[in-house]
Amino acid sequence: MRAFLRHNGLGLFFGLLFLLSLAGQSLAGWHQVNARLVAEHLDPLSWTRYVTSSDFAVDVAENWQSEFLQFWVYLMATVWLLQKGSPESKELDKVGKESDEDQKIGSHADPDSPAWAKTGGWRTRVYSSSLAIVMGAIFLGSWAVQSVAGWAAFNEERLQQLQDPIAYGSYLVNADFWARTLQNWQSEFLAVGTLAVLAIYLRQRGSSQSKPVGEPHDSTGVEG
Repeated sequence: MRAFLRHNGLGLFFGLLFLLSLAGQSLAGWHQVNARLVAEHLDPLSWTRYVTSSDFAVDVAENWQSEFLQFWVYLMATVWLLQKGSPESKELDKVGKESDEDQKIGSHADPDSPAWAKTGGWRTRVYSSSLAIVMGAIFLGSWAVQSVAGWAAFNEERLQQLQDPIAYGSYLVNADFWARTLQNWQSEFLAVGTLAVLAIYLRQRGSSQSKPVGEPHDSTGVEG
């Protein structure tokens, strides 16, 4: 058990933080919604009803889609774009998808390489992009959930204000949908760009996301 926890500490740590944050969000959001309902002389919701509501779903989904968009864009951008001096960038002479030898594909694979890296053909092509494919699929799925849940929450609010609901297509071009979307996108892109640039000059000893403390500023693609 001790070895399992040590070898999987990063995944377990962030998994636990995720669950605690999600639980905290559900409680805080539940109290927030009920305070608004009471102020409007409406009946408060139970916690169970809140966490199955469109209000909670859209709040969760809009954060998920922006996070997975961030990782998908980052994966694709770092194939072709470089940042001199950043550990978040590849080395300056390795722009692009690199050679089969560099990527250990087909005849260049190691004995313990994944099976789909050895077989060649469509399996290797799919596996070569599998991380971006899954990240992109989760982003699109989360964005779809956000759009549907946001539409339901938006129309619920309109009905409470004695206004007619709008069609799904109309919601997709509505300011509410794009305000929810873009407020998260801009923060994700800022965070990734800031890390890539600040890591040129600043260090965090022992972190794989930082260069070694004594590494020159112009060293690129070197991780501690």
